[in-house]
Amino acid sequence: MVSATSANKLELLQIVDAVAREKLIEKGIVFDALEEAIKKAAMARYGEDNEIKAEIDRKTGETHLFRITHVVEDVEDAATQVTVADAKAKGSDAVVGDVLSDPLPPIDFGRVAAVAAKQIIVQKVRDAERDRQYEEFKDRVGEIIVGVVKRVEYGHVIVDLGRAEGVIRRDQVIPRENHRQNDRVRCYILDVRREQRGPQIFLSRSAPEFLAKLFAQEVPEIYDGIIEIKSVARDPGSRAKFAVISNDSSIDPVGACVGMRGSRVQAVVSELHGEKIDIINWSPDPANFIVNALAPAEVAKVVLDEDNDRIEVVVPDDQLSLAIGRRGQNVRLASQLSGWTIDIMTEAQESDRRQEEFMARSQMFVAELDVDETLAQLLVAEGFTSLEEVAYVEIDELLAVEGFDEDLAEELQTRANEALERQAQKADEERKALGVEDAVAEIEMLTPQMLVVLGQNKVLTLDDLGDLATDELVDKREGVLGAFELSEEEGNAIIMAARAHWFEDEEEPEAEAADAEPINAGDGA
Repeated sequence: MVSATSANKLELLQIVDAVAREKLIEKGIVFDALEEAIKKAAMARYGEDNEIKAEIDRKTGETHLFRITHVVEDVEDAATQVTVADAKAKGSDAVVGDVLSDPLPPIDFGRVAAVAAKQIIVQKVRDAERDRQYEEFKDRVGEIIVGVVKRVEYGHVIVDLGRAEGVIRRDQVIPRENHRQNDRVRCYILDVRREQRGPQIFLSRSAPEFLAKLFAQEVPEIYDGIIEIKSVARDPGSRAKFAVISNDSSIDPVGACVGMRGSRVQAVVSELHGEKIDIINWSPDPANFIVNALAPAEVAKVVLDEDNDRIEVVVPDDQLSLAIGRRGQNVRLASQLSGWTIDIMTEAQESDRRQEEFMARSQMFVAELDVDETLAQLLVAEGFTSLEEVAYVEIDELLAVEGFDEDLAEELQTRANEALERQAQKADEERKALGVEDAVAEIEMLTPQMLVVLGQNKVLTLDDLGDLATDELVDKREGVLGAFELSEEEGNAIIMAARAHWFEDEEEPEAEAADAEPINAGDGA
């Protein structure tokens, strides 16, 4: 490139054309780089204070240099400015604001100038090449691309993509997969970023999306949108699950993905070096979907907790290890696939737990309602789980219990209300002992039990409560009152009630000012 500036015009055009084709950039960018290099060399020759412009004719290769001056009324920089009078003295009819170009003789590059010119050209061409790479790949995120392994550094695989380089980071390589130089490798374009050292193209072979894209290549129905992949979960190199649904009732989505004699799924398995793949029918019903996702294990019963996105799965005793999988793999993948937290237990474990719950509730009724164990167990067997249910349920529901008459039902409700009052009084005493202010207790939506929990969490004043965000108060996992299953609207109402006194403080000066106005007016009358 150094010789380009001293070569004849034809050689200059040939060099520009060769560089543009080699680096896959526009010829104009190479011409601009050469002009910048020539301008820098000319400024070193004629003085850095001068404003110099270099032009290369794109057709002939002829180079021209100009000294640029601006016509002004008052000269502040003699190197780049000239008055109207001085411009006219040179034979120009310029006016203020015009720009004059005076031709300069061509220069010969010395060794230092040639080195500087080379650096400028190389940098300009490199920047243009990086911009071209970024523009080419930035919109290809989510595609599968084939490259050649260039080298492996500390577990990171550098891949030659033809016009650029990409990297499969160590955490995106399939475990136990070995890559050698010059191996062809198929990857998923995970991200493209413009960074200081040039565009960085991040590739992946362990991403769940890679599995989905591989199936889209192998299964025409997925590519055409007839079959839709709803979710994918992977333990890269070991096992994967993905859920599919067909938009055409005549097409079996699982059968289409498996292919004739397993040809389609086997092609993907081979690409992933033997990773086992479970193809599952997706269902809008979470219970059915999770039962499918836990295959090949059989499920006896499921219980959904939609508020917490948890599901309790009961399996036969001999199916427990199959449902959990080796090192918990099967249940973990099913959980990732569905987005639900899955708790697995055997039928025996569920029976023991339900027995414990039954006995605990029965003992609670015995203690709080002062009834015998038989009556308490009868209440639990009929579905009553708390004192509130006994106290506030319609009396007809109690009368529906076999052996209950009206006197017994009314007596049970009376005792339940008395028990609740005792609990509330005890909780109120505990609240006071913890230091929760009476002003907080006056907020209608807060129960005595809630006030105790607030005290245990050092939320003692209206300001303490008002400083909380809604999530900090009602979030089911981390909120202070998360165990009470308050809605977001209820949480907002509680916090706004705690903050009400803040706004009263602001309104008082305004009210005083309003009251003062007629007095001032009267004084001035």
